[in-house]
Formats: sequence, C-alpha cells, structure tokens
Amino acid sequence: MDGGERRRLLQRSDRKGLVRLAGHLAALGLTGSLIALEAPGWPVLLLPHGILLAFLFCLLHEAVHGTPFRSAWLNRAAARGVGFAVFLPPAWFRHFHMAHHRHTHDPARDPELARPLSRSKAGLAWHIAGGSYWAREGRMLFVNAAGRNRDAFVPASARGALAREARWFLFLYAGAAALSVWLGTTALLWLWLLPLMLGQPFLRLYLLAEHTGCPHVPDMLRNTRTTFTNPLVRFVAWNMPYHVEHHVHPTVPFHKLPAFHRILQDDLTVTANGYPAAARAAISAALQGKA
Repeated sequence: MDGGERRRLLQRSDRKGLVRLAGHLAALGLTGSLIALEAPGWPVLLLPHGILLAFLFCLLHEAVHGTPFRSAWLNRAAARGVGFAVFLPPAWFRHFHMAHHRHTHDPARDPELARPLSRSKAGLAWHIAGGSYWAREGRMLFVNAAGRNRDAFVPASARGALAREARWFLFLYAGAAALSVWLGTTALLWLWLLPLMLGQPFLRLYLLAEHTGCPHVPDMLRNTRTTFTNPLVRFVAWNMPYHVEHHVHPTVPFHKLPAFHRILQDDLTVTANGYPAAARAAISAALQGKA
C-alpha cells in the first residue's frame, strides 16, 4: 500500500457519516412511529426496532476512534448521544476500548477478557441474553459516579471526567423516568428500554464473533475474525463485520473498510461465512474454554 492509497483510506467525511447516521435514524424513526401509532402487528416491530437501537453501539465504537466524521465535534456529539441511548458512557468506553486495541485478545491485559466467558450453557446463555452486560454497565455507572473507578486501563487523571459524565447520565436517566411518571406515559418503555433489551442478544452474538475462538496471539490477522455478511448487516453495524481490517488499521473510517478489505483479503486467516457460522464457532470455542 503506497502513501497515496494510505491517505485515501484514512480520509474521513462528514457527509458520508451523516448519510449513514441519517439512514440508521430513519429506520429507527420508521419502526418507532409504527410502534407508537400501534399499527397492525406493531409488537412484532419491537425486535427490529431493538436491534437498530442496540447496534447504535457500532457508531459509538467508531466515534471513540474519531473516524465516522471528519469534524471532531460531530464525533464527540455522536459518542455522547449514542452512549446515553445504549447506557455506555463514552469517556469510560474510550479508555476500555483503547486498551482492547493495545492488547487485543491477550488474556492477561485485554479488558474484554477480564471476565472469562462461562463454559456452561446456562452461563453463556445469560451472557448472550445481555444479563451480564446490564449488570456490569449498571455497576460501572454507579461506581464511576461515586468517583471510585479503579480500572487499570483508566489513568488517575481521567477519573474526575468519568465521574462527571456518569453523574450526568444518571441525572438524565432519573429525569427521563420522572418525566414519564409525571406525564403518565409508557413511551420510553415501549420505544427504548424494552426494545433495547430485546435487541441486546443480537449485539452480544455479533460481538462474540469478533474475537472468540481466535488464537491468543499478537498478530491482528489471526486474533480477530472478519465475517462475510449481507449489505443490510454491514449497514446496521457500520461496516464493522470487516473486523480484522479495523484492527489492522483502526483509523480507517467505516466507509473505507470495504476498500481496505480488498487490499487485505488474501491475508485474512480467520473468517466466517455469515453470522450463524461465526456464532456457532464462537459458542463452541466458549463452551470448550477456548474463548
């Protein structure tokens, strides 16, 4: 890859980021409107609405890298808005995720592996259902808000900012709950909380596919899995199924990952043809203690 090609791959775009965000929000607006209007068969829409909500995580992930938009303020705004929607404060997640990139799939140092996956079917099912996610994120929010964060990947100088962010999040969540009670409405339950819980298992399976079952080696071409999937999944996941490509060069923006894939495709060693295959491989590895 020459210098000119590298510069083209690293070129960020507000327009492309905003178009992708508009598409994601438009889909959410459609499903949400049909649910709110109680259109015929509306309960069925809770699941796709929830998947769209849960997969906003992929935008948060990109935003902490500063890649979905050219403008820094757009990346910050997206991170904060989406982080609030999925209960994941971006300041904390940025430190967590950067440590993951520095120590990808290293059992001793990657924070994603700090809590090993259960080797029991029941424990793994609880993880996939999102139970461990909600418990962990809820605890993290309250610990951070109390100013008691001691995560090894968070520098002491950043803990004050994490505390302020967590307090703002908790204040806004409490305000949203109080306003709902005052107005006597269950809109937040049907349009946000319940769908987000329903969509979480699909995000958990998607995330399991990224590294679970890959070798515990420092080689990004071996410790990460790229999953070949359809355009709809790539759209909702902001092209992150090209996950080896993302780890090899994390500053490549989402809209350039397909082009980067064409450069790397002959070097990929861990891939899956579709998420059912990726999920089977990841679940099998987890149950065998090879996560």
